[in-house]
Amino acid sequence: MDGVRRFFHSRSVRREGERGFTLVEMLVVITIIGLIMALVGPRVLNYLGESKVKTARIQIESFSSALDLFYLDNGRYPTSSEGLPALVQRPANSLAWNGPYLKTASVPADPWGRPYKYRSPGDHAPYEITSAGPGGESGSAGVAEIKSTSQ
Repeated sequence: MDGVRRFFHSRSVRREGERGFTLVEMLVVITIIGLIMALVGPRVLNYLGESKVKTARIQIESFSSALDLFYLDNGRYPTSSEGLPALVQRPANSLAWNGPYLKTASVPADPWGRPYKYRSPGDHAPYEITSAGPGGESGSAGVAEIKSTSQ
C-alpha cells in the first residue's frame, strides 16, 4: 500500500507543477496574431500583385528579344495570324526560321493564366504584345494594360 500511495502522490505533485494555458490567455494570443495579420496581410497581397506585373513585363521583354531574333533570321516579324507561337514552331511560310527562339516548348501564359495578345503591325511599332493585367479585360476601369515597348 505504501508504494501505491507514493506513486499517486508523486503523480499529483507533478501535475501541480505542470500548468496549461487558460482560455483567456489563448484568446489574447489569438487576438494579437489576428491584429498582426490584419496589418501585414494587405502589404503581402500588394507585393504579390506587384510581382505579377513585374513578371509580365519581364516576359514581354523576353518575347521582344525573341521576336528580334526572328526578324534577323526571316527579315520580318511574325504576322498577327502566326502570333507568338511562331517563336517556338516554324510557320508554314518561313524558310529561314532558325528557332525555337524561346527556351520553353510553348509560349507561356501571363501571370494571371491568360494568353498574351500579339499584333503586327502595332499602333506605334512593328509589333505589340499586351497582357490585360489582373482584370482580364483591356481598358476596364482601374486596370492597366501591360504593353511591349518595341521601337
